[in-house]
Amino acid sequence: MAQKTYAWISLWFLFTAPLMIWDAGYCLMRPRSMAGGDLYWFWKPYESYGKVDHVYGTKAWEDGEGFAGAAAILNLLETFANIAYLVGTHVHETRSAVIIGYTGATATLAKTLLYSLNQYFCNGCAVGHNTFVNLFAFWIFPNILWMVFPALIMLRLGSDMLRMMDASSGKSKAE
Repeated sequence: MAQKTYAWISLWFLFTAPLMIWDAGYCLMRPRSMAGGDLYWFWKPYESYGKVDHVYGTKAWEDGEGFAGAAAILNLLETFANIAYLVGTHVHETRSAVIIGYTGATATLAKTLLYSLNQYFCNGCAVGHNTFVNLFAFWIFPNILWMVFPALIMLRLGSDMLRMMDASSGKSKAE
């Protein structure tokens, strides 16, 4: 059975890969990527975002908080899986691309849920200082996107994996 490809999944992975790499670079290159650092010019927008989300801010770095760095490593692993999915569906056309894409989407959803739930259980310790408009525009809405799209990808690719398993075992939908 031929593997299906989905333009919306490929576009999501293509769009998010550079963002995730850029984000991971900022976190892993701190303090050089922060204001005053020699690489700051490349990550200048994070100075503003660090005021919205203190996990990315100077205080978190100075306090030795490790969440941003740990999340950055996960960003790179997710991105690797997402790029492997793209290569496996559009270049080498391998069946394993489906499970690789599913795994990348699962990792993205899990990390975003962990990050969001951490803020919930610590009473917004890194984002609670924002006005509702800023919080919604710069934190809630983007995180909703980072949960909804991976969840939809998981549903689509998970369904495809089940279909492929049924086809390889000779089962029909009627069984």
